[in-house]
Formats: sequence, structure tokens, C-alpha cells
Amino acid sequence: MAKYFGTYGVRGKLGLLTPEFVSGMCAAFAAYIGGGKVVVGTDTRTSREMVKHAAIAGLISAGCEVVDLGVAASPTVEFEAKRSGAAGGVIVTASHNPPEWNALKLMGREGIGISREKGEAIEKVFESGKIRRAEWSELKEVARYELASREHADAILAKTDVKAVKKRAPFVVLDCGNGVAGAFAPRLFRELGCKVVTLNAQADGFFPGRNSEPTRENVSGLVACVKALSADLGIAWDGDGDRVIFVDEKGGYVWGDKSFALCAKIRLREGKGAVVTTVATGNVVKEVAEKAGGRIDYVPVGAPYIAERMAKTGAVLGGEEVGGVVWPEISFGKDGFMTAAKVVEETCRAGKPLSRLIGELPGFFNAKSKVDAGSGDKARTLAAIRKEFSREPGARANVVDGIRLDFPGGAWVIARPSGTENYFRVFSEARTRDEADALLSKYKRKVEEIVGRTGRK
Repeated sequence: MAKYFGTYGVRGKLGLLTPEFVSGMCAAFAAYIGGGKVVVGTDTRTSREMVKHAAIAGLISAGCEVVDLGVAASPTVEFEAKRSGAAGGVIVTASHNPPEWNALKLMGREGIGISREKGEAIEKVFESGKIRRAEWSELKEVARYELASREHADAILAKTDVKAVKKRAPFVVLDCGNGVAGAFAPRLFRELGCKVVTLNAQADGFFPGRNSEPTRENVSGLVACVKALSADLGIAWDGDGDRVIFVDEKGGYVWGDKSFALCAKIRLREGKGAVVTTVATGNVVKEVAEKAGGRIDYVPVGAPYIAERMAKTGAVLGGEEVGGVVWPEISFGKDGFMTAAKVVEETCRAGKPLSRLIGELPGFFNAKSKVDAGSGDKARTLAAIRKEFSREPGARANVVDGIRLDFPGGAWVIARPSGTENYFRVFSEARTRDEADALLSKYKRKVEEIVGRTGRK
């Protein structure tokens, strides 16, 4: 079991991510990938310079050639890793986590994230201390590359119907969340032909405008702004730009499952194939994909698992229910900017408001919550949850990640340990909001009871 790696990289507060730890872990990562060129970028957090320079020191010490992209969105770093043929990449970002957190997102070739299982091999090298260090004459210079964001934006524009967007000139409100989106999104959407108003567009590692995760509660300011200005839609990103959430012209919050389903509809109209997603993603994506002639390929929760499966099978789209969609023609990472551009394009191409496009999707309702995992062994608690849930009559159990129960009629519930925080996440979905809420309440209570029994040392 990985000690430091979660669903994507090593995440924690600065008590863990000391310069010594970061340098050593990145040197172990360099040894794991066999050296070569590594691209590095950061989000806007206050600890970014300290963590980045420690990471670069570790990479150089193990013989790598480092390309420093500076402050850049995670999708940009993943795009550049794939475009440039780098041996790997390091993104210094804790994504949607609070400002006191940071992380090392590590990628291999093609910009494919390092999974928890592969991370175990890196941890073994790290803990062994047996890392070959480069001689003084072998140390490489650090190259600084400032065009990655421009090239990433150009790639998105090339894959979007700019003419259709400019013809409609939609009015969009962009909530950049004081993260990397502020230096990327306003320019991109103006070049697309949109009328743009921004919120929280100034980079600030304290995230003063709102919490970094674009939950329904956190984007209330965006909802109010869309309604007050009679905008066509609102768009909000998390701190590193891989997740994106939409608000329709009526101020309605669009769950990530629904925007992912809309993207699947768009993509499968352009070409058939598989859509890779996680067991925590709603049936709305499955129904849309199958109706459009595609098929669903389920993997455990985590961006690296999606990327690995897509690269292996040639899938046409991938994504998660949190608002992250993977467009393989751009990169194998979740790209909140490409996703937003394609959704705006679809409203213009179809000549329909976002609320209508979402309303045309199969009718499912989501409910989401989390339960503190306590101080005990998560694996022990999960085993107890699986045992308890598996007794449910009439439900089909899926244990690819945590445990998911599928009920007749399309309703389901999942409980799984978070890979980034000390929680068990509990999600439900049903044909009605009341049924989804009732399922969530019932199974969240079960998880709380089990954690109460097992989640203590």
C-alpha cells in the first residue's frame, strides 16, 4: 500500500512537503523514469516557489534536464509533456485543496499521471536512499519555456468551431477562483469570440475570492453574477484548471456528471468509440454514450487510471464526475479549458441555451457528501463497509473502487476512501432528487456508524 501517493501524486501540508522530502521524492521519480527531459509547472499557491525549486533540485541531482514552465495550468503542463515528448513532468499543485496544501503531481511519458501503484515503486526508491546522483560535469541547465500556455490555447482554438462561437458572441462570466485560470481563460474566451466578464481573476495563493473547489456552495457569487447580468452562462475552475463547472443562464448549477455527459454527446457525434470513466460517475454518462453509439469503460477513481486506459485502448473521451474531462487530441490530462470551449461551442452550434442542452439529457439527480475517516486504518474500515453494503438485497455490488451498489431502475450509491483527503466519499444518483437524497442519507449514516466502530486506532 502506498504510503505517500494518492490517486494522483503526493499531496499534503508543508509539514510533509519539506524541501528535503520534495527533493528526495523527485530524485526518486527521476530514477524511476530513467532520467531525460522533465517539464515542471506550478499553480498560484504561496508555497509554489519553495516546492518547485526543491523539486527541480532533486531532478537535476539525478541527471534530468528540466524545462521550467513557471506558473501554468495543470492541463498546460500535461499538454506540453505530451507535445514535447518529455520523459516526465512534475506539477506543483494541490488542485482543489485549501491554500495551506500543496502536492507533486507526477507524470510519465505522454503526460500520463503516475498512479498509486506505480507510486509505490517510486516510494521504495525514495526510502531506500539508493539513488544515483549525477556528477558535477553531468548536471544539466534549467531551460525556461514561456510559450506553453500560448501553444495550449492555440491547440484548443484549432479544435473548436471559432466561427460558430463568433457568430453568436455569447456573454460568459468566468470565475477563475484566484488560480491559474485567470491568466488563461479570459484571453482564450475573448479569442473564441465571447463577451467576457471575470470574477476572481487575479492570482492569489490565499484564494480570497472563494474556496478553490468549485462546489455549488463555493460558486454562489458566480450564480448571482450570471443572473444579475443576464449572461448566457457562467464557468468556474478549480485552482489548477483541470476541473470546470458550469452555471446555466438561469443560474442553475450544472453537476459535473451532466457536463461530462454533454461532452460525450458532442464527441461521439464527431466519431464513435469508448468513453473511459470511473465507477463514481453517474448513469447519465452511460446512457448518453450508449445512445450515441459509444460504450463505457469503467476504471477506479483517479485521473492516472483514466489516462492509462485511454492511451492503451484509443478511447475517444475520458472523464470524472467532478467536472474533469480528458480530450486525447490535446493531452491525457483533464482539461477544464478545452471542456469549457467545447460546451460554449455546443450552445452556439445548437442555438440553444445551456439549460435546454442539459435538460435534454437523461433525467438523473445526484447527491454527494463525505464522512471523516477517523484516525484508524482506512483499509480496515473499507473492508467493513464492503461487508455491510454487500448484504443489501436486490443490489448489484461493484468493488473496482470502494463499493458501488446498483439498484433496479438506475439508482446507485457508492462509498469509497478519498485519495486526497482523510474522508470516505459517499455519492448517490437516482431518477428523482428525493430518492437520491434518501439514498445518500441512508448510506452516509451506515458509513458514519462503521467509521465509529472501526475508524479509531
